[in-house]
Amino acid sequence: MSATLAPTAAPAVQSAQPIQLHRRTPAPMAPGLWSVEAIQALLDKPLMDLLFEAQTVHRQHWPAGDIELATLLSVKTGGCPENCGYCPQAAEFDTGVKAEKLMEVEEVVRAAQAAKDAGATRFCMGAAWRAPKDRDIEKVSALIGAVKGLGLQTCATLGMLESHQAQALKDAGLDYYNHNLDTAPEYYTDVVSTRAYQDRLDTLQNVRNAGISVCCGGIVGMGEAPVHRAGLIEQLANLQPYPESVPINSLVRVPGTPLADSDPIDPFDFVRMIAVARITMPKARVRLSAGRQQMGEAVQALCFMAGANSIFYGDKLLVTGNPDVDADVQLLAKLGLNGHRTTTTEAEHAHHHA
Repeated sequence: MSATLAPTAAPAVQSAQPIQLHRRTPAPMAPGLWSVEAIQALLDKPLMDLLFEAQTVHRQHWPAGDIELATLLSVKTGGCPENCGYCPQAAEFDTGVKAEKLMEVEEVVRAAQAAKDAGATRFCMGAAWRAPKDRDIEKVSALIGAVKGLGLQTCATLGMLESHQAQALKDAGLDYYNHNLDTAPEYYTDVVSTRAYQDRLDTLQNVRNAGISVCCGGIVGMGEAPVHRAGLIEQLANLQPYPESVPINSLVRVPGTPLADSDPIDPFDFVRMIAVARITMPKARVRLSAGRQQMGEAVQALCFMAGANSIFYGDKLLVTGNPDVDADVQLLAKLGLNGHRTTTTEAEHAHHHA
């Protein structure tokens, strides 16, 4: 069936407070807020205890074996003026990625239909912009409408948004907007210098205020200390409300980028990040995202045990490789997991730390 999905129910936007950096203070945290120390204590638990706790939380909020399949297409590749140290699409890094213009509607619809035929239920469109111009928003709005017409959930990641742009995307039918925090605030300037952490928070607030669901996570393996991993989770879990979708990425080290020589994260430390995301954000889709190709089946299985219930599915994750569809289908079958047909009612898991 290709009936257009009903618009996503807006999260209770009126309760959302302006997003600000959470100050590191020794004072008691407000009720329902997570401290860095509490998150660090979770990360430091014996792994089997942590996995048991995460799986227990997971079963309380999600059906067993339910995995969302999402596909990501780069609709405008390369040439980005930002200098994010992990990104092969930054114009100033020589990574072999050529700058291309925005794809035509017909091309995107073909890719979205192929993703749907392969079992994907959410289709995310990424464009390498620092911040789109209004004319770009008009063009992306046409892509959103076309993809929704196939009966897929829509997600976009286009860079920083102003409030009127977020509203235009909502009016076009956008279900989710992805804008990652990347890392903890105090490590952020080690990774990116062309924008501030508050810029990211402001975009998330504009998305929330427009009634679009938030997809927001980060990247580990960028040379950060353990406290920075705890700090990333603290920022995400304390957003009011926390994101509906939380991608946890393991850095794909791309030659030509400043972070190409970073030491890879220990696989068990990555599993711990998934588990702590699940415990602190019980109703979020926690997505096993970039870097999955390097993990192998056993580590991916541990991630599912830790509460991951979404994967990017398809041959390409923006411009870095991703496990192919057949391998994913076989892995899910081996583990007895179900590729899940998402409905837009998922965004109605409105969650608050009330």
